[in-house]
Amino acid sequence: MSAATDFKPLSLCVLTVSDSRTPDNDTSGDYLAGALAEAGHRLHARALLPDDKYSLRALVSQWIADAEVDGILVTGGTGFTGRDSTPEALRPLLDKHMDGFGELFRQLSFQDIGTSTLQSRAFAGLANATFLFALPGSTGACRLGWEKIILAQLDARTRPCNLANLRPRLREA
Repeated sequence: MSAATDFKPLSLCVLTVSDSRTPDNDTSGDYLAGALAEAGHRLHARALLPDDKYSLRALVSQWIADAEVDGILVTGGTGFTGRDSTPEALRPLLDKHMDGFGELFRQLSFQDIGTSTLQSRAFAGLANATFLFALPGSTGACRLGWEKIILAQLDARTRPCNLANLRPRLREA
């Protein structure tokens, strides 16, 4: 097998954003941590924080400053309630927005939940050469995002192209 077709494990963080979940009932965070490990990636860190944009920004800033972190999976806080603040907290940290992620997520989600998908503010981007994916808080939404989009894009063997193979070029000037 050539290097271009070898699996390259990435070091990923999982952040659950919720005012009501605890480590005992964080099914979405559990799903993402298990799914990334099953795919062959490494769980670098995991956290659960309340919907507070400054706490979210502080932790994610630490993770994106860590050269060992390749990506961050965030679940929760992407809705429209008064406390949902994940986009407001984390979009300002992005160097580049991955607009197609949110568009594709909502398109796929429409097949499951119909027009309710318009309430999702799922997004993704790049911050300091670190991929960031923000998903809704439901386990079903995390499963859809991981299985239909993220899993393949974080696998260096996905053709014709994938995000994993871009890693060495993300810091180009």
